[in-house]
Amino acid sequence: MLDRLLNSTRTLSLWLTWLGGTLIVLSAFLVTLEVFLRKIFNISLGGADEISGYAFGVATALALSYALFERAHIRVDALLGAIPKTLHGLINLIGLALLIGFATVVVWNVWSMVADTLDNGSRSITPMRVPLAIPQIPWLLGWMFFVFSGLLIGAVAIKRMMAGDTQGTQDLIGVKSLDEQIEDETV
Repeated sequence: MLDRLLNSTRTLSLWLTWLGGTLIVLSAFLVTLEVFLRKIFNISLGGADEISGYAFGVATALALSYALFERAHIRVDALLGAIPKTLHGLINLIGLALLIGFATVVVWNVWSMVADTLDNGSRSITPMRVPLAIPQIPWLLGWMFFVFSGLLIGAVAIKRMMAGDTQGTQDLIGVKSLDEQIEDETV
């Protein structure tokens, strides 16, 4: 059951990444249009930079989970080669726990910020006066999905470790080997 949930979550994370990428592309078109209109017609749409900033923040949060599934988050693994392979699963699990612990602190603080925004009806201090809950809520949901994905990956990793599936654990939470990185580049 956990593996099926893991696969569904991975698929959802891919879709959320595509959604975030679409937001980035649309905001790039908006900024391009803004620059074109300013240069040629001396007209400004106003707010293109603000909207693109919101899009970037939301897109980043939506992509965090997929990066976790792809083992693409930056890691400092200089000492990993000096540690016995039998401990790699445990060390990788500790690293995952620290990452998800940090993300949980972020979620806690963002949750509080969104609650304050909703309570106060906060708006941006720009001419657009955007209700800040509009970009903050999807941003919060992206971070929450990241924490959920990390907890799920951790649970499956523990299950695999307890079953003695060293390779399965490595494939889920381990550092990508050079061969895996090269393979990803050619696909």
